[in-house]
Amino acid sequence: RKNDMIKIIENSKDVNEFNYLYEEVGWRAYSYECSKKALDNTLYSISIYDEDKIIGFGRLIGDGICFIYIHDVMVVPSFQSQGIGSMIMNKLLEKVKEIKEENPSVRTYLGSSTGKEGVYEKFGIVKREEVGLGSGMILQNKDDFI
Repeated sequence: RKNDMIKIIENSKDVNEFNYLYEEVGWRAYSYECSKKALDNTLYSISIYDEDKIIGFGRLIGDGICFIYIHDVMVVPSFQSQGIGSMIMNKLLEKVKEIKEENPSVRTYLGSSTGKEGVYEKFGIVKREEVGLGSGMILQNKDDFI
């Protein structure tokens, strides 16, 4: 892939692109209003474009100093395995590094899709149990899971 056609934009708030990516990766997009509020409350985000077409996205959510959560790392399937996800993760982790300058003990979390854990291990992200912490848990909303 010719990287000269790849463009990176920080902190885009384009709800239609966000929802498009959700659908492209097989997740169920939220309503426009929910997605808009989610983007408005995002600490930092990265959008990746091939020319003018969105092909990838990732964001940081949380309180911005003690707890950060890497979330919504998405790459259009036809662009997966081409380094786009790594580009997103590297940009997000650069921002985490900036926050670590202010608080070296900031905790950075990530919830991986099933079977994708290995993708994140190369960035130093490990399972909580591997560092002596409990398992990650989620409040179950039965309507969200099949």
